[in-house]
Amino acid sequence: MKNNLLIFAFSFLAFPAFCRAQSAPDFKELLDSAMVRDSDLKMQITQNKLTDLDTHKLKGIFLPTLELSGQAGYLNATARITSPEINLAPFIQIPEGSFNNNLNVSGFSGIAKADAKMLLYSGGKVKYLKKANEEKKISEDILLEKTKDDVVANISKAYDQLALIHQSKKVLDESKKRLDINRKTADKALGYGLITPYDHKKIELAQATLNAKMVEYEGKKELLLTQLYILTGISKDRLRMIDPVLAPVELLSSEKGIEERAEVRALDHGITAADYKIKAERTWMIPKVQLMASAYYIGLYGSRIRTSENVIPAVPALGYEGAKLDWRPTNINILPLFTAGVGFKWEIFDGKEGKHAEEAAKVGKEVLQNKKEDALKKLTLNLANNQTNYDIATAQITLKAKEKELAKSALVQAEKEFRYGMSKSSQLIDAENDLEIAELEYQNALFNQRRSGIELMRSTQELDITKLY
Repeated sequence: MKNNLLIFAFSFLAFPAFCRAQSAPDFKELLDSAMVRDSDLKMQITQNKLTDLDTHKLKGIFLPTLELSGQAGYLNATARITSPEINLAPFIQIPEGSFNNNLNVSGFSGIAKADAKMLLYSGGKVKYLKKANEEKKISEDILLEKTKDDVVANISKAYDQLALIHQSKKVLDESKKRLDINRKTADKALGYGLITPYDHKKIELAQATLNAKMVEYEGKKELLLTQLYILTGISKDRLRMIDPVLAPVELLSSEKGIEERAEVRALDHGITAADYKIKAERTWMIPKVQLMASAYYIGLYGSRIRTSENVIPAVPALGYEGAKLDWRPTNINILPLFTAGVGFKWEIFDGKEGKHAEEAAKVGKEVLQNKKEDALKKLTLNLANNQTNYDIATAQITLKAKEKELAKSALVQAEKEFRYGMSKSSQLIDAENDLEIAELEYQNALFNQRRSGIELMRSTQELDITKLY
């Protein structure tokens, strides 16, 4: 009993996943999978992370920094001391150079230093650069919308091509049924001598041609399944279960204009970012202020301090030869040596470097303005072109539907005439081919109208998959 309960519980939990694995993916699942796998989208998202890093870097500019440094080595320094002339007549008169000496210091030295700095005021440059980065980030996020629309368009095209292939298969299957029926009629007619062997061969040729089209259909279908597998990562077994149907796209008048296109909105924010960049570069003439503090340690170990000449003069009358300095202290330490204060930097003249940077930022803004002007012209023409294509494609659906009805009527009439021996097989085959072509052209008209509808929606950044699937 307990084992049965465990089996039932496991089956209950596993059944939904099993059903999902065995069901055909809908368009939303295809699209979601493609969004995760699309290389261009992933590359753009990764590239946009650099802007986030720049923003974080700017936030850390006002944080204090601490730097430790030090060095150790052997010190050997000699100083030449030449006494100046001292003339305090009539009391003291010492000629220049009377007391010349060399002072030598040697030993092992050690120096350690800690520097702390904190920017207090950047002249407004950091503030403007932050705002420029914010606008740049918005611009990059908007461009992601365009890339996502590209993914939607690519998946939609592949999905509709699969639907077109499926509909073509149905058309071919109907043709095969009719040809099989007409083949039986032709066999009887040939036995009664109502048609010639040549007419009978034409029916066989039509069947062979249809079989070749079936092989072509399977090849195209496999290619599309491979394409969808690459785009979405969904197994071909599940993709083969898709049975889509083409339907025309019904669009109302656009609610937005070309100003809502991602390219235009991204350029608007790019121009705003350029304005902040200009203001940031203009701050080169404003003083920058920072807080500074330093602590030092200086040590001399195993040292020797000596002179080349006497530091205590000789007294000949007393027989005293004088004495040189030769001192060997154990160590000499200076600790701590501490400094702290506020410093500023004012670039009164920097060789026009700041001015050049400001002019370069202005040129960058001008380039973006020219790009926007060019984009508006092209997008206006693109909108008009897509609207025309959509109107023509919609009209073609009506036309091809009419041609299909006429071809059906013509085939019914040709079958009756062939059945009663009133026409040859060539007329029947021609009518069959006409209907097949008309039905395929109707499906192609649906496909083209949907493509035109998608491009028209993209013209004003109004792509909505709920209107498609």
